[in-house]
Amino acid sequence: MTRPLAAVLADTAARRPDEVAVVFESTSITYRSLWERARSCAAELRRHGIRPGDRVALLLPNTPDFPVIYYGTLALGATVVPLNTQLRAGEVEFVLRDSCARALICAGPTTDEGAKAAAAAGVGLFTVGGEHPDGVRLDPPEPAAPVEGCFPGSPDDIAAILYTSGTTGRPKGALLTHHNIVTNIEVTAVSPFDVRPDDVLLCSLPLSHTFGQTCVMGVAFHAGATVVLMPRFDAAAALDLMRRYGRTVFMGVPTMYHALLEEVANGAPVPRLRRAYSGGSALAVPVLRQIEETFGCEVYEGYGLTETSPCVAYNRPGAVTRPGTVGTPIAGVEVGIARACLEGRVELLPPGSVGEIVIRGHNVMAGYLGLPGETAAVLVDGWFRSGDLGVLEADGWLRLVDRKKDVVLRGGYNVYPREVEETLLRHPAVAQTAVIGIPDGRLGEEICAVVVTRQEVENDPALATDIIAWSRERLAGYKYPRRVEFAESLPIGPGGKVLKRSLIQLYS
Repeated sequence: MTRPLAAVLADTAARRPDEVAVVFESTSITYRSLWERARSCAAELRRHGIRPGDRVALLLPNTPDFPVIYYGTLALGATVVPLNTQLRAGEVEFVLRDSCARALICAGPTTDEGAKAAAAAGVGLFTVGGEHPDGVRLDPPEPAAPVEGCFPGSPDDIAAILYTSGTTGRPKGALLTHHNIVTNIEVTAVSPFDVRPDDVLLCSLPLSHTFGQTCVMGVAFHAGATVVLMPRFDAAAALDLMRRYGRTVFMGVPTMYHALLEEVANGAPVPRLRRAYSGGSALAVPVLRQIEETFGCEVYEGYGLTETSPCVAYNRPGAVTRPGTVGTPIAGVEVGIARACLEGRVELLPPGSVGEIVIRGHNVMAGYLGLPGETAAVLVDGWFRSGDLGVLEADGWLRLVDRKKDVVLRGGYNVYPREVEETLLRHPAVAQTAVIGIPDGRLGEEICAVVVTRQEVENDPALATDIIAWSRERLAGYKYPRRVEFAESLPIGPGGKVLKRSLIQLYS
């Protein structure tokens, strides 16, 4: 029977009480201390009326307060609703209302926006690390009667409601069960992450997001490893922490790897990593090779979604890796490529075909909160429809083609932006790029490349012309960009994906 999610921390605290669980700035916290603080948090929430099954929203930055409150809420039997700390009051209010949250817990810099949202939604406000006139302080020196153990509940109870980024409309709350998350942690801790007790995982991913929350925090705590928390990603600070703590496992999104490489190119000392993992969006093969050469370690690229708890497939240690793919499905998960999902049935395509990636297994969410129509549209015939296009090779390796919604239809031809981006990244002046389709009266859509150049390069019309001509020599006539726009940076969502819809609005 699946353990409750809070047991991921509780069991390791019993097994390795004096080992360091979390490092933050100059503070180290043992597993015993972290679990005792989580139990005390649970007792305080219970004293203020929070009960099993209630939903508790967390607007918390990457500090030790996050795991304390996350696991404390779960130990009480309540459901966690983690929120990105960059959300504004109106966005937080929407989630509070949509999730029917009983409480919102804020800390430090998130309290002002959180307090506005809680007041507007009529939700109780708790604060940690500071006072607010409308809130209840959650961290008194001596909380009474810590909660004993973990509320057992059922494996099918909802442990967490994780809101999608809303890039295609209103955010949707993905309902993830204890079975979903705990099984994903237990499976991936063995492979692909292969986390050992002496590993140090640098966490600069937001803990409010499934990648940082499950793959870094959850997996590390399950294994009894140490998590070094960063409040936010900064390339120079990340390199310094890697050098200071050693034995480092780094998990990040492509934009983070670009920034690390740029910092090293500017003269920062290079640490040696034990392993590196990339997710969130596609990592170009040339960049992957550069990371491996720079940091002296393998880079394992994988694939997952909020709705799949999150891991679906990964390249993995101890096996042949195949750059340009996201590896093979993790244990207990099946991946297929679908032609169409009509009349309640999924029609699968043979190996080597391009189609929509569909997934089934222990990782698939229970549904979207309060959205039966949207749930039925994505949970079909036992499969979850990802909205991503891919190819499944005969030997089981999965290759991403693109997001279904990102495909550009130019003059009747499908153009996959990822393919164009991979080509442009080989240009010596291009550091990052996002390829989009912009409306065109004659062709329907035209190909536009938004480019971030390397620091030493001067952006001018001549460079744009050169990039267009360079790509024309390497891509089919209907694929290469006719337009190049320069930007200082690309807009990034909470999961590390480039917000292409924002770029389309800006350049259309």
